[in-house]
Amino acid sequence: MKHFFTTLFILSSFYLQAQSITGAVIDAQNGAPVVGATVKLLDTDKGTTTDTAGKFALNAPTTGTLQVSFVGFKTTTVPVRDRFFTVELVPETAELQTVEVVGRVARDYNSEYSFSATKIAALNKDIPQSIGTVTKELMADRQAFQLADAVKIVSGVTPSSFYNQYAIRGISQNEEGQIINGMRTRQYYFLQPLTTNIERVEVLKGPASASFSSVDPGGSINLVTKKPLAVDRKEVSLSAGSFSTIRGTLDFTGPLNTGKTLLYRVNGAYQEARSYRDLVRNNALLVSPSFSYIPSQKTALNAELILSQSSGNLDRGQPIFGAVAGVTDLNSTPISLNLGASNDFFTAKELLITGSLAHKFTDRISVNVSYMKQTWTEDLQEHRTTNAFAVDLTGKPVTSLAAMQFVQRKQFWNIDNLNAYLTVNVNTGAATHDLLVGYDLSDWQKRKGGGQNSARGFLLKDGSVANSFVLANAASYQTSTAGGVVLPRPNVNYFDLANPSYTIRNVNDYVLNARTPLPAALTTTHAIYAQEQLRWNKLRLLLGLRYESFQDITNYQSPGESSFTKTALLPRVGLTYSLGPNLNVYGTYLEGFQGQSNTVTLLPNTGGFYNTAKSANLFEPLRSDLKEIGAKAQLFGGRMSLNAAVYEINQRNLLLNANLPAFPDSLVTRGAERSRGFEMDVAGYLMPNWQLNTSYSYIDAVIVTDNDAALVGAQKQNTPVHSGNLWTRYNFPSNSALSDLGIGLGFQYSGSKIPWFSRAFDVPAYTLVDMALYYTPAKSNVQVALNINNLANRTYWLGAQNYLRLFPGAPRNMMLTLTYRF
Repeated sequence: MKHFFTTLFILSSFYLQAQSITGAVIDAQNGAPVVGATVKLLDTDKGTTTDTAGKFALNAPTTGTLQVSFVGFKTTTVPVRDRFFTVELVPETAELQTVEVVGRVARDYNSEYSFSATKIAALNKDIPQSIGTVTKELMADRQAFQLADAVKIVSGVTPSSFYNQYAIRGISQNEEGQIINGMRTRQYYFLQPLTTNIERVEVLKGPASASFSSVDPGGSINLVTKKPLAVDRKEVSLSAGSFSTIRGTLDFTGPLNTGKTLLYRVNGAYQEARSYRDLVRNNALLVSPSFSYIPSQKTALNAELILSQSSGNLDRGQPIFGAVAGVTDLNSTPISLNLGASNDFFTAKELLITGSLAHKFTDRISVNVSYMKQTWTEDLQEHRTTNAFAVDLTGKPVTSLAAMQFVQRKQFWNIDNLNAYLTVNVNTGAATHDLLVGYDLSDWQKRKGGGQNSARGFLLKDGSVANSFVLANAASYQTSTAGGVVLPRPNVNYFDLANPSYTIRNVNDYVLNARTPLPAALTTTHAIYAQEQLRWNKLRLLLGLRYESFQDITNYQSPGESSFTKTALLPRVGLTYSLGPNLNVYGTYLEGFQGQSNTVTLLPNTGGFYNTAKSANLFEPLRSDLKEIGAKAQLFGGRMSLNAAVYEINQRNLLLNANLPAFPDSLVTRGAERSRGFEMDVAGYLMPNWQLNTSYSYIDAVIVTDNDAALVGAQKQNTPVHSGNLWTRYNFPSNSALSDLGIGLGFQYSGSKIPWFSRAFDVPAYTLVDMALYYTPAKSNVQVALNINNLANRTYWLGAQNYLRLFPGAPRNMMLTLTYRF
């Protein structure tokens, strides 16, 4: 009997040791598997991580307590109840993520948090300001390879042209400058940035000067780059589609050591593409490696490099014939028509490196420091219109001929950004305070060696060139004949809209009558700021004060150097109140500030100072303010988020032409505009296999002050009153005969718009339908996607500047993409 019990004890012990605890770890909010979560049996050396389906298996006795943890979720301990069970992790914003050193794990259309809006990691529902977000999953499902394809689905965001330029809430975004990870950069204004290395695009509505330096009054587009993950994920994709488009992308990430203290991520993309527009190319290369080092729970470092090269053509848009009997025909020329030449080119190269440090001295005191260095170069050769039709010897316009010019340009830039701030968390009774003090530096330098050569105007009989045709001296001009009409002979031949010709142009045929060096310039912004976030019961109060000094130096480190400095004190007040666990209401007031400068062209009309040695900062800075109230709700158990807002934005001191005939390029700060509106964004899961992202915007944007009294009260240019977007993806359930398939469907509506520089015609409203089919055989790691845009092949225009610059949208087009995840 003794041996029997001894044998039974040994067998029982062996049996218990051989038991396997299996289970799954899911996101408590949406039921999605959590990949790479750490699972430990406490008081033992037993541990493992979840696989790509969120499942785990642990060879351990079926007794004790499991600890489950992962970055971005609250660490959870659960008693071992059964051999197989499910653990739900509740998302939270990790404390060390103030500067976002570790990537986002979730795969859905809804991003719940922002780091840039207040510089302290916070849930969007607690931030008293409207934030539109486009996640990498939404961009991938829509094949939004370039930034314009991504932001167009955010409420209140309107593309202005083919360029990297938008109107937000009816206020035009200025020509240069994108924000990457909260820091201003010099971006290729004329060619679109790629989204391959972007985790999400955040559109902070209104003048976000409390968060960033010198930003646009309507809103700021912040590109948040992908950060390393603590789990192995690899993805490659190959795409081919309309307009001779071929592209490939990759995204590799994971730990570099067993302790997962050193993480990496590499993103890359290459594209060769033509266009539905004649002569247009859009080739691009992107390489972006990044590393995160997290030696302890108190310290995290991140380093990131972005190399981006773009090569193509600067597409100035479609020219059309002038109005006939007061009627404009937008279809008088094909949407493919381009005024350029086959030997035109535009190249841009960007190299950007960023380093950041987050360190907690104590549980209540931490510091964050980020530095970004960027170099940017441009090389341009183009033929473009002078924005005028040809004229005959009587000065009458010939509206079938576009007056032309030839331009060559090179420029070189260096940009430095520094951001440092200290946060302190204290409690006073039932109230919690997050106090922040910080310093920002944004330094833009236009380096020596840049210049622009131009050929324009009319040839005189003595061989010289006149910049304009003067009717009183018509006899002194050389002449040419077109269509039986005698015209002053141009330096660069007219473009015949009725009989376009795309010959290779010999630039030696032109007289370069404008050889202009681009003066070296330096624009420096220094800012110090303080912020308080108070939480008390259901109330959250956000108070901020920022002192900003903006200096513009023209002819920097050169003869004739001149400097102007403008300063501003910018307040911010925001209040959020929780009406319930899933509903917050808020109100906010904040002010914005942008100095006029020779490095950034503020719209609508400061371009005349860009190439001159006279500082634009002698004018009063652009000032703005935002008043906004709104609500943010979580619906259907947190699966859906709804954001709605009513707002008013005012901006003043816009530079306008002074309308002085003797000084045609003179400017004055007399402009003012006001935009009021309502907007709503909804995103999330209708069902576990059905995602939705939709938005609506109503904008009443008008001109308040202008030199032309007839424009006071008129609708703002390039802004539709009504616009809306919807995109949804549905995957058929696993028990369906169509279980391997998914379908996407999208709608986009934009109301009519007024062109930028002409009110002679309207850009008509349009509605577009897009769709996609997704095939994932046997729920494998392979997906084949077919995206079809503009399914009905609708002819439409994104916007316009005048008769000679309209921006038609793409006709029906397709993209086939093969993606493999491993």
